[in-house]
Amino acid sequence: MTDIPPLAVLFVASSFLRWYHVSMRQSELFTRTRREAPKDETSKNAQFLIRGGFVEKVMAGVYALLPLGLRAHQKIEAIIRDEMNALGGQEILMPSLHPKENWEKTGRWGTYDSLFRFVSYYSKIEYALGPTHEEIVVPLVQKQNLSYKDFPFAVYQIQTKFRDEKRAKSGLLRGREFSMKDLYSFHASDEDLDTYYEKAKASYRKIFQSVGLGHVTYPTFASGGSFSKYSHEFQTLTMAGEDSIYICDKCDVAVNKEIIADTKNSCPDCGNGSLREEKAVEVGNIFKLKTKYSAPFGLRFKDEKGEEKNVIMGCYGIGLTRLLGTIAEVHHDDKGLVWPESVAPYRAHLIRLGDDEKVAKFADEVYKEFLEKNIEVLYDDREASAGEKLADADLLGMPYRVVVSAKTLRQAQGGHLEKKKVELKKRGEENVVLLDAKELLKQIS
Repeated sequence: MTDIPPLAVLFVASSFLRWYHVSMRQSELFTRTRREAPKDETSKNAQFLIRGGFVEKVMAGVYALLPLGLRAHQKIEAIIRDEMNALGGQEILMPSLHPKENWEKTGRWGTYDSLFRFVSYYSKIEYALGPTHEEIVVPLVQKQNLSYKDFPFAVYQIQTKFRDEKRAKSGLLRGREFSMKDLYSFHASDEDLDTYYEKAKASYRKIFQSVGLGHVTYPTFASGGSFSKYSHEFQTLTMAGEDSIYICDKCDVAVNKEIIADTKNSCPDCGNGSLREEKAVEVGNIFKLKTKYSAPFGLRFKDEKGEEKNVIMGCYGIGLTRLLGTIAEVHHDDKGLVWPESVAPYRAHLIRLGDDEKVAKFADEVYKEFLEKNIEVLYDDREASAGEKLADADLLGMPYRVVVSAKTLRQAQGGHLEKKKVELKKRGEENVVLLDAKELLKQIS
């Protein structure tokens, strides 16, 4: 047997992974679409995501991400990770299993309403499943023996959280198990925290713009608890939301209903009293923790003068599965989902109609060209009726629908044989155009 050079193996492996990543034949997709929504789901996000085979409900408040849903989740994850890295965040991964004593130190073991608590069958030790990670990240940082020269810095993770919600509802918008990005920043002064906080606020605006929610998402003044006057939530307008917010169109910010009386029913930025009320869902929040969690653990440092001080902290969260559900809630019509291009599982949905040999051959050629151009494509090569395929395309909601059929090939012929054509339609629009393969790839890419 001839030895294969290591570089050749690497090239073959990387090429395979690249092709697998950008393409999928629908005939090989193990999930199935459904005509009817589950009877126990009333929210649009859950109905369409389950019908399309993006997620599957395991039990109340717990959903499995299937191949298409996971791809969309990974797109969201990549957008968030890029912004967190740009903020100087260092990615880590902390455990979901938390020791009771850490939560006792902060006084939250008996006061955190949605904390999952349990006793080990063997050791009889009490643990919690992490709904948030202040109790883990602070002692983790404390063990690094940091000096004042090490500040500021920030760490973040994208990880599964658990919250014992009294009533899981609204599909992915309120669950008991969900993925979340949480970033924690550490500072030597309040002024430094304030500066970083404003950078994080701007970064969050970019994230929600990038995932297709910028036009309906508002930085919202909320309670700052005992550490600051205000915190900021990021609220996305949708009738499926549980929150009521009051929007100042002049400043492009909002006030949560919980504190509207504290702001004297006016905008904290400009004093405008003409605020409009809307329903919204919270998709992110940023909070100045100050020394709330550093003090109980004794997370301190010595400044330039040798004086010992508590470390100042901030925290910044985004629920990824909630964001996935919110995108579905905002971007849909009566036929199905209408994915923003930035987070769509695939950029194009190539659909072969009919079993004609010439049609199948040309559809395969178009598919191959998509792959060669590294354009993400879902190829519907199934043996199914035209009506079923087109209905599924609307339900799945990829940004571009490309149809190859006997009709598109006939339309490509006049007095003499012309270039083979395909039908291109953008999801959510009625306009359909006929293009040859070269024009198609240019327009989509």
